[in-house]
Amino acid sequence: MNELLSDRLGLGSRELVAIVGAGGKTTILHTLASELGSRSASVVLTTTTRMGPDQITNPLTFLSDPSGIEDLVVRGTPLFVLSELATDKAIGVSPQDVDRIFGRSSIDYVIVEADGARTMSIKAPAEHEPVIPPTSTLVVVVLGSDALGKPLGTVAHRVDRISHITGMSQDDPVTPSRAAEILVHPMGGLKGIPDEARIVVAITKVRADNRDDVSELAAILSADLAISRTVEIMAPLDPKQ
Repeated sequence: MNELLSDRLGLGSRELVAIVGAGGKTTILHTLASELGSRSASVVLTTTTRMGPDQITNPLTFLSDPSGIEDLVVRGTPLFVLSELATDKAIGVSPQDVDRIFGRSSIDYVIVEADGARTMSIKAPAEHEPVIPPTSTLVVVVLGSDALGKPLGTVAHRVDRISHITGMSQDDPVTPSRAAEILVHPMGGLKGIPDEARIVVAITKVRADNRDDVSELAAILSADLAISRTVEIMAPLDPKQ
């Protein structure tokens, strides 16, 4: 499939994109940055949580005044914005500062990793998660399809939260119907999403051997009116979260 991911996700001409869930958020962030940069768009990348230092790209700046970020952005070259960078962690900015960057500038795209999953492939958020900027226009909810068919306890982040909303035990397999239940639950994949934001589910790590399960999951999600579209992303795009 040659269509760009940014087009498949339905990005408009100006968006604040929040990426949540598990199983490929960082790869989606960098893929969008590369595609949009190649179109000479003005792009800011950031996180409202924490990332590994190896996941941060240059050019990089540290936030002091949200209203001054626009002056640092060069079209075609995505700018990463953080509040702090240490040897073991990169600390992002507040959701309110993300809103200010987007609302007080003409920057085309602000793309935010707004959740963490400890490299697992499916999750339900804790009370303090996800950290979605209130003015987000598009929220991408990610699920790694390598979770399908596996025991919940081996593929999930915050198993206790998933058990609470679904009744699943850690030994129960993640079937397509169970995965859909987690994704569309208001305390699961849809937790904390602003009312005005469009919602896209990205099913990552799709391979020939799980294509049937992915198709079944996508068909279930297509019936949910809250979700504007479901996108399948083949495995080579997703080497790590």
